[in-house]
Amino acid sequence: MTEAAKMTKQIITFQRTAFENAFNAVSTVQDQTEKMTGDFLTQLPWVNEEGKKVISNSTEFYKKARTNFKNAVDDGFAKMEELFG
Repeated sequence: MTEAAKMTKQIITFQRTAFENAFNAVSTVQDQTEKMTGDFLTQLPWVNEEGKKVISNSTEFYKKARTNFKNAVDDGFAKMEELFG
């Protein structure tokens, strides 16, 4: 393996690790915010079930979008590793 190939592989590994760390941090914040919002909503008598359902649907939507984004980035890294690895 040439030096350029080794360096490229190291860069890809670094970028993947940086992405994983950032993604996990953002996911943790989003999950904690979801939990706090749920706890807050249970204490508000003026928020009806329809309002709670809208918030729940939004939460499910962003979780699916987050998973799709993660899968797309992982696929991109896999292709880069295949191409340069």
